[in-house]
Amino acid sequence: MTCREFSEFLSDYLASELPAEARQAFQQHFDECPTCIDYVKSFESTIRLGQCVCTHPDDPVPQDVPEDLVKAILAGRKKLK
Repeated sequence: MTCREFSEFLSDYLASELPAEARQAFQQHFDECPTCIDYVKSFESTIRLGQCVCTHPDDPVPQDVPEDLVKAILAGRKKLK
C-alpha cells in the first residue's frame, strides 16, 4: 500500500469499515510509515477539535466560517460515529 492509498482509506479505517484484507494492508503500512502515523494523528486531532467546537449543535455557525469547512467537519463527524 502506498501513502496515497493509505490516505484514501483512512476514513473507512477509522470507522472500522475496511474489509479484513484491506485493513491488514492498511495496518502494515501504518506500522512502517512515520509520515502516515503523523498524518493519522493530525487527522484525528482535527476531528476532535471539530467535535469540541460543535458541542452546542443548536448554536449558529459564525458567518466568517467557510461553508466548505463546515461541510468537511460534518462529514468527518458522521464517519467517526
